[in-house]
Amino acid sequence: MKILVVNAGSSSLKYQLIEMDNESVLAKGVCERIGQENAVLVHKGSKEVRIEKPMPTHKEAMQLVLEALVDKEYGVIGSMEEIAAVGHRVLHSGEDFKESVLIKDDEVLKRIEGNIELGPLHMPANVMGIKACKEVMPWAPQVAVFDTTFHSTMPDYAYMYAIRYEDYKKYKIRKYGFHGTSHLYITGEARKIMGADKCRRLVVCHLGNGASVSAVKDGKCIDTSMGLTPLEGLVMGTRSGDLDPAVLEFMMYKTGMNIHEMLNYLNKKSGVDGISGVGSDFRDLVKAYDEGNDRARLAIDMFSYRVKKYIGAYAAALNGLDCIVFTGGIGEHTEIVREKVMKDMEYLGVDFDFEKNNHVGRGNVTELSKPDSKVKVYIIPTNEELVIARETLRLK
Repeated sequence: MKILVVNAGSSSLKYQLIEMDNESVLAKGVCERIGQENAVLVHKGSKEVRIEKPMPTHKEAMQLVLEALVDKEYGVIGSMEEIAAVGHRVLHSGEDFKESVLIKDDEVLKRIEGNIELGPLHMPANVMGIKACKEVMPWAPQVAVFDTTFHSTMPDYAYMYAIRYEDYKKYKIRKYGFHGTSHLYITGEARKIMGADKCRRLVVCHLGNGASVSAVKDGKCIDTSMGLTPLEGLVMGTRSGDLDPAVLEFMMYKTGMNIHEMLNYLNKKSGVDGISGVGSDFRDLVKAYDEGNDRARLAIDMFSYRVKKYIGAYAAALNGLDCIVFTGGIGEHTEIVREKVMKDMEYLGVDFDFEKNNHVGRGNVTELSKPDSKVKVYIIPTNEELVIARETLRLK
């Protein structure tokens, strides 16, 4: 059975076609510059091709994807109807959904659209992707898989902000968390590797340009670092993460920025990029660090220290730890970050293998704790698309 996974952005559409019998990727690609000149589809099927063709909307982009999938030269299926269902990555569930949902009628879609104000940068595109697929693939069930629902098991004292309760009820202002598909996948893999009974208290560190940490007890999330939006929590590539809210007023007064400019500053001009002046790519940061750039050193130290603080906080919330997992581009590939995060963590029961940490192969599950370590530490590559496909298969 074949599932098409779709991740629609404002001017892009990423996709994977997955054969669920063996969970293998048959084809993948991305439509870029939708609605703009020079729109292009980069498709990797039986061979890689680049197709430059007008895509005024996501509908035309989706049609082009389907044509590529069945093309006799570079396609991978004989008929579009071989696609049994479509799984959509959707940013925000609000409080309307506690798990992924089959979009069986317009009422479900309206409830999804009702949460656009909670994710105004991503949600409109997510909805456009759903509507485009419904139009060009009327035979295929559509499933929404949310970035937030893995965190819906958080208790109220963890997800509430200390604002007036009436404002929480009226405006849905609370912690939701993100990267849920990654945290769900890693939770399942860690429990599979260790055994569920030995992996009851888990901290997942999803470290990429966007980064988050979650505390997982018996397979359920009890806390996570991101909040109402992905701006809260860790220092990130271009996001500030946690900071005193009064900083906004102070900087707006000093610089003359309005609220929209201020939020753009915190989301796109801060983080390790803003601190280092080098950029948000950790490969460039590490190179600058190795060359003695002190601002690059500061950015890496701040990033790593914030991760360490969250691990310590979540160890307290979980009453100890059984396992820590690193995933995401930085978590999997940047040894200096793992080294700085895991230094002086013996008090938690971690016996970290610093030598092995410096010789990790790419794309593999790797244990970084020593054999006698009470708390296990792993690198586990994430697979968010597979989670979406599995959820779609479950609900279709």
